[in-house]
Amino acid sequence: MNNIICACGHENPEGTVLCGNCGRPLTKEAKDLKLADMRYEGSARRSQTYNKSIIDKIWNFFSSVKIGVTIIIMILVAAAIGTILPQVLYVPASTEADIAAYYERVYGTFGKIYYELGLSDLYGSWWFQTLIGMLGISLIVASLDRFIPLYNSLKKQRTRRHESFMKRQRLFALGESVAQETLTKSEAKLKELRYDVKREDGALLAEKGRFSRWGPYVNHVGLIIFLFGVMLRALPGFYVDETMWIREGETRAIPEAPGYYLESKDFILETYDKEQADEVFGDAIERVGTIASNYQTDVVLYKKPESALPGQTENLEEVKKESIQVNKPLKFDGFAVYQMDFRLDELKTMHFVLSNKATGESLGDLAIDLVNPETTYDLGNGSSVKLLGYYPDFSGFENGEPQTKSPVPNNPAFLVRMTTPETPKGETSFVAIKQTVEPLGENAYKLEFQNVDTRDVSGLTIRKDKTLWILALGGLIFMIGVAQGSYFNHRRIWIHETKDGQFAVAAHTNKNWFAIKKELDQVTEAAQLPLYKDQQDSESQELKKDGEKSS
Repeated sequence: MNNIICACGHENPEGTVLCGNCGRPLTKEAKDLKLADMRYEGSARRSQTYNKSIIDKIWNFFSSVKIGVTIIIMILVAAAIGTILPQVLYVPASTEADIAAYYERVYGTFGKIYYELGLSDLYGSWWFQTLIGMLGISLIVASLDRFIPLYNSLKKQRTRRHESFMKRQRLFALGESVAQETLTKSEAKLKELRYDVKREDGALLAEKGRFSRWGPYVNHVGLIIFLFGVMLRALPGFYVDETMWIREGETRAIPEAPGYYLESKDFILETYDKEQADEVFGDAIERVGTIASNYQTDVVLYKKPESALPGQTENLEEVKKESIQVNKPLKFDGFAVYQMDFRLDELKTMHFVLSNKATGESLGDLAIDLVNPETTYDLGNGSSVKLLGYYPDFSGFENGEPQTKSPVPNNPAFLVRMTTPETPKGETSFVAIKQTVEPLGENAYKLEFQNVDTRDVSGLTIRKDKTLWILALGGLIFMIGVAQGSYFNHRRIWIHETKDGQFAVAAHTNKNWFAIKKELDQVTEAAQLPLYKDQQDSESQELKKDGEKSS
């Protein structure tokens, strides 16, 4: 690329708007402007200079503010869509088939489409993570594209600027000063106002608050760190948020915590006593019945020995015993297990008796474990019951076949073959709660329900988050950038003594013009400088007058 040589002899990179040495406008558009565009000090930005190679085009794409805003809008829209139906983490199912069936059963065709499109696991989907990554790249590229030329321009800015630069500042004055040692008095007053003053060859540059110009870029750094933390959550080991249902007396492996097992010893539910409850809870109990004052799961945490083979669960080592309550989780190895839900009186074991329908004689009883039922139950004396089919959550018949809605034993039903000395070939019967069907004709024997054992089930949430400190750091840096860019401003005042003995005064700030006007008024009064004019207000008044004349 060809450099642009200014009239002052300074070489500027192609794309520069204002000379980095004297401040002269270098392009036709800049020369036509009454006020100089000072956003990036008129420096050359890579995205506005290079546009030939594929790297240039990618850089220019991601450096565009419009592209960044578009990506943000896409992320917001996607996040909004993800709130229409519950995400997969909050679905009461464990396998993919059960999850798919849940969305279709509860939300119909829309739920099925929602699941098939991957919207049920939106925030962990590859395309949502891709959008997050694209936003991060956009922030990095846009920041570098603007920060580097701005930093170089402010670092190398000259004390004396060309007259055309001075005249194109919003606050400008040109005239004589009747005071002696005008620059000395100006310097003293500006230092009193906490400006950093640089003076050379009859020119003075006073500056303060330059750090506020970096506020937006500090914001970007904070956002980039925050997005990095969000993307880390998609990697194994950095973020865990799993649901675990465990029954009393059951020992289960803890999801996403290899080698750790949890045994539920007991579930305890305590409620407020109506007679002892205060006025607030007394009224609530009248309305809703019972209110839980505490519910907890007493557990034992185990760890598999390091020498154990994969899949081996014998000889587990006890780590600790603890009671998990709401807001009092079990913590271990970076994990936290929270008490989130419970189900009371889930069916555990059903007891039956095999009897002669005609005489009522009992041939023995059996107990069917509803979680791990046996295939055959030997009652002795040549009598047995064989389990041909088990339907934990019986929902009716379809084309003559019994159906189950879920693997949870909410409404158990069994297809059995009963064998006795009198019926060695066996008799088939379908047994459910308050329902018995004899599909192959009337039987001589029946499996009669006696009673049921129940147990409570605890709903636990397992969480682990190694990214919290990254998210907190990103948020802190972002807020520092907000304060830096919002509550401070970059102010500069140039005072030049011209060859004919006059003084040129110019001032610029990135925001809060009222404050810099007040300070410039004080300097003008102390050093008796010529009165400045706000050229933006003057231009507005001229346009207003022209409009009145034309009307």
